[in-house]
Amino acid sequence: MANESSTIVQKLWNYCNVLRDDGVSYNDYVEQLTYLLFLKMVEEQNQLPPPLGKRSTIPTEYSWEALRSLDGDALEIQYRHTLENLGKEKGLLGVIFRKSQNKIQDPAKLKRLVELINSETWIGLDIDIKGEIYEGLLQKNAEDVKGGAGQYFTPRALIQAIVEVMQPQLGQRICDPACGTGGFFLVAYNFIKNNYKLDKDQRHFLNNKTFKGADVADGVVRLCAMNLYLHGIAGDDSPVEAKDSLMADSGDRFELILTNPPFGKKSSITVFNKNGKADKV
Repeated sequence: MANESSTIVQKLWNYCNVLRDDGVSYNDYVEQLTYLLFLKMVEEQNQLPPPLGKRSTIPTEYSWEALRSLDGDALEIQYRHTLENLGKEKGLLGVIFRKSQNKIQDPAKLKRLVELINSETWIGLDIDIKGEIYEGLLQKNAEDVKGGAGQYFTPRALIQAIVEVMQPQLGQRICDPACGTGGFFLVAYNFIKNNYKLDKDQRHFLNNKTFKGADVADGVVRLCAMNLYLHGIAGDDSPVEAKDSLMADSGDRFELILTNPPFGKKSSITVFNKNGKADKV
C-alpha cells in the first residue's frame, strides 16, 4: 500500500512542476492542494452510507460539487469565494481555511488540478490518505525547499511507540503543544478506541473534549485541523490553534502530554534592541 501512496503523491507532485512555471511556489502549491483535497474528501464522506458516512458541515454553495462543474473565469471566481467564505466559518472549518487565498490565477490550470483530484476516490483508498498523502507532499516540499516543512513530522513508528508506552486513558485530556499535523492525536485516539468499549457519553468526550494542541505555523495547524475533521475528532470549537505554546501559560491543565517538540537554534520571537536592530531570542 505504501507504493500506492507514493504513486499518488508523485502524480500530484508532477503537476507542481507545471504550475511552478507560472510562478506558483512549492509551498503555495501544497497549500492549494490541501484546500481542494479537503473539499473532495468531505464530499466523499458525505456520500457514504451510515455509519461510514459523515454529514458535511460545508455550505452547499461552497461544496466540491459546486466547484468541479465549473471552468474558466467562473471556476476561478467560485474557488476564490469558497476560500473567503469558509475562512469565516466557526470551529475547525474556520481554522482550515483561515487566511486562505487562491494562488493559481490561470483558470485552465486550476481546472486541470480539480480534474486531477476528482479522478481519484480518496476516502476509498486502502491507505491512510489523510496522513500519508499530506505528509508525503510536505516531505517532498522539504526536500526541494531549504527550511521546508520536514521538521513537523515525527516518524509514525516513533509516535506509535510513545503512545503505547504512555497508554492514554479514557477520560484523560491530552495536549500536544507542538502538534504538527496531529499524529499524536490520531494514534492516541485509535489507542483509546481499540482498548475501551465506549458508551455514547464517553465517545462524545473522546471526540470533542479529549485533545488540545498548538503549533506556530498556520499551514501546519491547517493540516492538523483537516486530519482531525476527517477522522471525526472535535466538535464546533477547534482543538488546535496557531500560536507559540511557550509565549504564555494558557491556564489549561491536562492529564497527559504527548509531544515531540522541535529543537531549533532560534525561536520565533523577534525583539528590538535600543538601536532598533531586530533579533531572534
